[in-house]
Amino acid sequence: MTDPTHKSPTDRTKIRRLPELANHDQEMLHTIIDEAYVCHVAFRAGDDVHCIPTAHWRVGDSIYIHGANGSRMVKALLSGASASVAITHLDGLVLAKTAFNHGMNYRSAVIYGCFDLIENDDDKLAAFDYFMEKISKGRKDEVRRGNSKELGATSLLKLSLEEAAVKVSNAVPSDSEKDIDRQVWTGVLPLAVVRKSPISADNNAIAAPEYVQHWAD
Repeated sequence: MTDPTHKSPTDRTKIRRLPELANHDQEMLHTIIDEAYVCHVAFRAGDDVHCIPTAHWRVGDSIYIHGANGSRMVKALLSGASASVAITHLDGLVLAKTAFNHGMNYRSAVIYGCFDLIENDDDKLAAFDYFMEKISKGRKDEVRRGNSKELGATSLLKLSLEEAAVKVSNAVPSDSEKDIDRQVWTGVLPLAVVRKSPISADNNAIAAPEYVQHWAD
């Protein structure tokens, strides 16, 4: 039976600022990862620190990223450098009666650890199938899978979700008693990612599959 909570906080994942917003639900962590297409990977390379946006996907209790073999990020991560991966969904702007009390509603996750390299071609193909399904369910059954040359030029890296911090804010405006009678509109301005109608690259010469037709539904 899967543990519904992720692990107890470590020194790196303990939330110190607004600890009441900490969320220890494993399903929330998975949802934050699954609903995003891009994460930011922070790491040290030599004397510099970098934060690189890159595509990601999840399989079980691990997050996957990929990149060209010679990229700075891949080389640094495979050298054993510790990394942190951040993902944030901005769900709304919270407008209060005073500037100081404005805020944001969000769901965020930060994952810490060292990435592992996936070397076996069959394991890489299986993981990339999950990536295609994340892009759009059914896509993996139509496209050509990676060949040996493409797999050889691409590094696939996996990071365990063992050490992760999740923070969720779903607040309404909160003002002090002395400002409560101030005649200023307060509330939440919701934000969401919106899917738009697909754009054909071949002037509709090939009929769109069902998952494309219903993309914007």
